[in-house]
Amino acid sequence: MLKTKSILELQNESDGLRISIMSRHHWQSEIIKYTNINKINSQLYDLWWKELAPSENLVGDLYKRQLPWNQFERRYLLEMSTPNALKKIKNLAHQSLTETITLLCLEKSPKYCHRRILAEECQKYEPSLILKIR
Repeated sequence: MLKTKSILELQNESDGLRISIMSRHHWQSEIIKYTNINKINSQLYDLWWKELAPSENLVGDLYKRQLPWNQFERRYLLEMSTPNALKKIKNLAHQSLTETITLLCLEKSPKYCHRRILAEECQKYEPSLILKIR
């Protein structure tokens, strides 16, 4: 099973392997305005797969320059189309068939978060993969 949730939500044993897919674990306060946390503690995740995060330029375009979501999604998928990223995505999808993995990012809602996009991409490679997107 592949799950997604905000890294700010409480940890749960049912999360299984917790993988942060954030481009960074600290940020400037003007980028993220709804939280007073300024650094993500490594105790909140098991692995950090930065290579599956959107580039810092893309994140900056979204938050600082108000890039429309559909353009963010298109550009993120383009970033994830490199051979290395595709290999990691396919391996993640395959691994999620036999163990529970939770993808973590900062946003409270998955609607406008790349963790949802990534989970849906994984399901394209493993159609029987069960997703639980939050």
